[in-house]
Amino acid sequence: MSLDLGFFSWDLIRDYLLQGFWFSCKLTACSCACGIALGSILAFAQRSQRKILFRLPARLFVTTMRAVPLVMLILWFYLLVPLLISRPIGAELSAYLTFSIFEAAFFAEIIRSGIEALPRGQTHAGFALGLSSYQTVCYIVMPQVVRNTLPVLLTQVIVIFQDTSLVYAIGAYDWLKGFEIAGRNFGRPVESYLLAAASY
Repeated sequence: MSLDLGFFSWDLIRDYLLQGFWFSCKLTACSCACGIALGSILAFAQRSQRKILFRLPARLFVTTMRAVPLVMLILWFYLLVPLLISRPIGAELSAYLTFSIFEAAFFAEIIRSGIEALPRGQTHAGFALGLSSYQTVCYIVMPQVVRNTLPVLLTQVIVIFQDTSLVYAIGAYDWLKGFEIAGRNFGRPVESYLLAAASY
């Protein structure tokens, strides 16, 4: 069997791939934004002095999310949440919810490690200047955490985009699904999946 990539054209990209690529990009952006926001809260909760109220629940959530395979979590949200609320939520909404919650656990660990890497004197200096705890976090701690963890954060964004291919399991029209449909319609599934692999 010889490979033939002649079917790959702008028409194929426009008709089959752009929709999936756009959804994968939106899913990545949403999961990053929500994951970083929730992850920041979890990171500070894990460092809280209130062990029962904040630290233990946050650590339990982060540990559990990091231990569960993402594809299993995707299926749980897609199949179980509609049963709990007695209405379907759709593949796309299920993907947004799953990725946002799942990635929050990973961003929490990245941000927590960045916070713990800062010298304690940075926080004490903020208090010495008369800043409140909130101002110290916003103006002193977090800018340095973001700068120090930026390479890891960018790597995680790339991983998230690659992981969006797992929504294929619930039928969402993502980047990989576009290649699959194109390969099936043009009778070139092998070439289509090779192109998908190269693009990822």
